[in-house]
Amino acid sequence: MTPVRKSNLFSLVILICTAILSFVALNLPWSLRQGSLTLKVGDVADQDLRAPRTFSYISAVLTDQAQDAAERAVAPVYEPPDLSIGRTQTQILSRLLQQIQSLRDDEGKTYEQKIAELQTLRAEPFSLEAATLLLTLPTERWTLVENEAIGLLGRVMRNAVRSEDIPSLQEKLPSMVSFTLNEQEAELVVELVSPLIVANSFYSPELTEQARQAARNAVEPVTQSYLEGQAIVLRGQVITEVAYEALAKAGLIQTQPPFYEYLAIAALVLVLTVLTALYFIRRRSDILSDLRALLLLSFLFLLFLFSARIVTANRTILPYLFPLPAFALLVSILYGMERGMVFGLLLSLLASYGWDDTLGIFPYYLISSLCGVLVLGEARRVIHFFYAILAIAASGAAVILGYRLVFTSTDWIGLVTLLGAAVVYGVLSSATVWPLQYVFAQFLGIVTPLQLLDLSRPENPLLKYFLQRAPGTYQHSLQVANLAEQAAEQIQADALLTRVGALFHDIGKAANPAFFVENQPPANIDAHDDLPPEESAAIIIRHVADGLALARKYRLPKRLQDFIAEHHGTMLTRYQYNRALQAVNGDASKIDESRFRYPGPKPRSKETALLMFADGVEARVRAENPRSDEEMRAIVRNVVETRQKDGQLEDTPLTQRDLNLIIESFVTALRMTYHPRLEYPSEIPVPRNNTTKKREQPA
Repeated sequence: MTPVRKSNLFSLVILICTAILSFVALNLPWSLRQGSLTLKVGDVADQDLRAPRTFSYISAVLTDQAQDAAERAVAPVYEPPDLSIGRTQTQILSRLLQQIQSLRDDEGKTYEQKIAELQTLRAEPFSLEAATLLLTLPTERWTLVENEAIGLLGRVMRNAVRSEDIPSLQEKLPSMVSFTLNEQEAELVVELVSPLIVANSFYSPELTEQARQAARNAVEPVTQSYLEGQAIVLRGQVITEVAYEALAKAGLIQTQPPFYEYLAIAALVLVLTVLTALYFIRRRSDILSDLRALLLLSFLFLLFLFSARIVTANRTILPYLFPLPAFALLVSILYGMERGMVFGLLLSLLASYGWDDTLGIFPYYLISSLCGVLVLGEARRVIHFFYAILAIAASGAAVILGYRLVFTSTDWIGLVTLLGAAVVYGVLSSATVWPLQYVFAQFLGIVTPLQLLDLSRPENPLLKYFLQRAPGTYQHSLQVANLAEQAAEQIQADALLTRVGALFHDIGKAANPAFFVENQPPANIDAHDDLPPEESAAIIIRHVADGLALARKYRLPKRLQDFIAEHHGTMLTRYQYNRALQAVNGDASKIDESRFRYPGPKPRSKETALLMFADGVEARVRAENPRSDEEMRAIVRNVVETRQKDGQLEDTPLTQRDLNLIIESFVTALRMTYHPRLEYPSEIPVPRNNTTKKREQPA
């Protein structure tokens, strides 16, 4: 298996393990809301369940109960009275009265026959008193009875008469008879009319349902409110529908099968894992080839995720205090701003998932993390950490105001408390990063910007030693640092690391400064002239080992030691090798080439490769003193191409586009440094008296 495939396999394993542990972090009981309680309506609470926060909600249960009550209060709705029924009954009464009148007028029948026939005129027979009265009433009184009976029936049947109302109407009939009739006549009218009262208004299911629906719709939604700490259900109480709904709204019970929650978390973790993989693939990150860097990134991610889920679970204020942006700031310092922002986003999503206030906590974490990373930048100065505190606190407070003032009913005391928490949140986030950056930088073998700036100060003991022992090489290192730093900015490499690494790359020459031409006085005899090429090459090559020894003595970080070890790669000491060739008349087989090669390793990063180029270019340009841009560009391109053909760039992530940008950057920088200068004429001494007179002349 090739190293690249092996590295990719390790990266994939780390990513999968991180995803699995993230899934575990979101599912462990202490990381979940008290929603892990699987209560149902009718159960008896085995503990006091209180509101974890102040909240209000529209109660579907109470609203439904109020609507049911309003619906039950609606009386059955009947259709309007059917007047045709009243007319029919009036006609029946009229025929009955006509038949009675015929019997009264019939002279051929006896009284007994009339009584007998009268009882057959309707289904309900008349009483004997009524029948006698019907036949014996004087004509004028009979006429009054007829008219009153028809009128009374008409008055009753014009109104709505329901089946259940008939008995009560029949009881009321005596009181409705005109006072012009005597008591016997009134009773006769009642007996004539009473059987003819029938229902003329009937129950309407459609109208009744419409009325009930209108009553339900008229009920306003019922709002239920709880204060933080208020009891929803006490131990020993039966959980009613109302209590169950309140517990669900408070997030204290499991309202759906656990399988759905596991599936939801798995879906979220999966999509974020794919997003992370795509990011690494598209950005071709050098982290993939660094197992320690990947392990540390995974460890930090899981450390902050587990800590957030444990510390802030079921808390109101703690989520606003937990210094989650510290992760994004730390990743930004160790791996770069872009990665700090990307992984800050991922952690913000997972850390806030499932909380009661997820929609408020997520932007709080995310926006404050992004603002902190952007303000901190490369963290080159201590003051930048204080700026990060302000950025995190201010952005967090802004998010709290933006969400709390509109979407929640937070009181002013609670709002001020959260704003104060945002300030502490900013302080904790930045303060957490301050010591951790040094610890993890040592683990990764990298140097933080603050360390680099401190190491590059002129009063640094090693630099002072370097300047005193090898001033020429020191000046050469400054020139190389300028060239490499500007090129690093062009190809998005670490410019500060490149500059500081370039300052220290040749410190080994301070052990034997006289053997290096930049430290030799003009017209001085070169110490190498009297040495065999192999011995001369060994002295030149030894400056790498001497430099590493000094670096370890002065405790330079491992990342800076790489610049010392890699700036010549495995190249030949070309000058000594050519001398050796001349000594054997050009027969390379008689020379042990390994004695003229640097031990390496070859450059393994963009920054050390830049140093290799800048070191060679500065020496060549200083030696050859080109007179035009074309000559200078040719020298620079030759240096780059020579090292590329020699295989020195095999382990670096440089592209051909990077090489072209490096060449142009070098040419631009060298043009300003080695531009042609005017040749000034020799100064002619001016007599003192002439000078005095000249000064005394008026301006």
